[in-house]
Amino acid sequence: MEKWVVTAKRADFQEIGKTFGIDPVIARLIRNRDVEGLENIRTYLHGTIEELPSPWRLKDMEKAADILTEKIRGKKKIRIIGDYDIDGVTSTYILIKSLRCLGAEADTYIPDRITDGYGMHKQLILQAEADGIDTIVTCDNGIAASGEIALAKAKGMTVIVTDHHEIPYEDKEGKRIFKIPPADAVINPKQPDCPYPSKNICGAVVAWKLVWALYEKFGLSKSSALEFLEFAAIATVGDVMDLQGENRIIVKEGLRHLPNTSNPGLRALIRANGLEGGRISAYHIGFVLGPCINASGRLDTASRSLALFLAGDADTAARLAGDLTALNQSRKALTEQGKEKAVTLVETTDMGNDRVLVVYLPECHESLAGIIAGRLREKYNKPAFVLTKGEEGVKGSGRSIEAYFMYEELVKCADLLEKFGGHPMAAGLSLKEENIEHFRRRLNENCTLTEDDLTPKVVIDVPMPLAYADRNLVEQISLLEPFGKGNTKPLFAEKGLRVLGLRIFGKNHNVAKMQLLDARGNVTDAVYFGEAEEFKAFADGKESISVTYYPEINSYQGRETLQAVIRNYC
Repeated sequence: MEKWVVTAKRADFQEIGKTFGIDPVIARLIRNRDVEGLENIRTYLHGTIEELPSPWRLKDMEKAADILTEKIRGKKKIRIIGDYDIDGVTSTYILIKSLRCLGAEADTYIPDRITDGYGMHKQLILQAEADGIDTIVTCDNGIAASGEIALAKAKGMTVIVTDHHEIPYEDKEGKRIFKIPPADAVINPKQPDCPYPSKNICGAVVAWKLVWALYEKFGLSKSSALEFLEFAAIATVGDVMDLQGENRIIVKEGLRHLPNTSNPGLRALIRANGLEGGRISAYHIGFVLGPCINASGRLDTASRSLALFLAGDADTAARLAGDLTALNQSRKALTEQGKEKAVTLVETTDMGNDRVLVVYLPECHESLAGIIAGRLREKYNKPAFVLTKGEEGVKGSGRSIEAYFMYEELVKCADLLEKFGGHPMAAGLSLKEENIEHFRRRLNENCTLTEDDLTPKVVIDVPMPLAYADRNLVEQISLLEPFGKGNTKPLFAEKGLRVLGLRIFGKNHNVAKMQLLDARGNVTDAVYFGEAEEFKAFADGKESISVTYYPEINSYQGRETLQAVIRNYC
């Protein structure tokens, strides 16, 4: 059962509306997204790239920029070690392209998901030594690699870490002790003594900030660093960062530039997915372009995505973009199979009673574990881990709900794990097969989630008559874009509505079109996407229904009409 709740945050919405020339409903929506004070509201509505925090505010930025300047000028061999997901690939691209632009002798290594696993490993250090590498720069990893970095230092290498993951720690005698790796410079805004104001930026933004600082040192203009804006935006959405503050500005500006990107690879990927010539939103990054970039690291090698971004001509770019799009189609089919197996396990065993799901799918491709965990989280509104059998033991990924800080819960199980890392909402881990059941039991014994935490909540911004949502309001709602985590699409609600003329469309009977009649006699076009037959059966049995909805302008054959997209009903 869902629980419908109305957000009731207070402010002078009339005054805010007057100050910024917006409808008071829009002012309420902004306040509901925890934006307070006139200056913060102005930044939310009209913030620009000029307002982003200086890269020099990141701890160790001065150190890292000085080291790299010296290494570039001395023609020392630099190796960038990235990661195989969207954030890791874009970070790697930003660093390799910029370092080469500055004349660096630089190459890259993105670990293979299957043979290497996540982040730095001993063999990567030994390989770097064999290749005569002088300096290692990590991106989107490295913060948890103290042992490997110590080995690189012992071998005489310089190491710079750029990362955004949680800092490993242990609690001793009521004190939290953070373990910072022994690198020559560590750039990670989550370090407790880092003064950088935006703590929740992705790895690609951290890498971009390093580039920004380096370009300044080499006397290049700020506009040169802005070449990477689209990639910082793609990674921010793809790595599911909160779209607030700095992240909101980066994504908003990046989306504006994306349709006209100068990168041949990105252009080809946009074309291969039928997005050329149209408006590209955060949705298209999260559900169309992003999965294609991720697909190579899941089912093949992430170097394919990197090669796409580095492609110098349209033919090579088109071929690589086509390959990634096809790989993503394969990934979708495999994900669906894995999800069905996982759901069967949850619903036919005592696992269904657990508050934290731990599902072992030994035959599942390990790259799909995180996606399947996300699907389980959505279906059951519970934190979920999906584990698979790797070449060396068991690997897995977890996806969480807001009330459950996943990384902190893994710290409490550290003795059962070989390796782990992550965020409040997602994590990766490896463990021995014999520890799976212990891990599942420990997580559930430690779990403090209540029934209320596990009840899906439908958060309504404003209970508002459908008739109030005119064209002007819908156009003003677009001021709140881009939508995503931390800046969700607005949700309105109205009760006492009669359903008129309901028709079902779609090959899978998943679209219901109708009109909704309110108590004052106003009629509004509406559409519901989902189990349309179920919706019809429910509506047929009721004199009136309540709905949550999002208003939009529907364009069809050159004609534009206002319609309500129904999200929930009761």
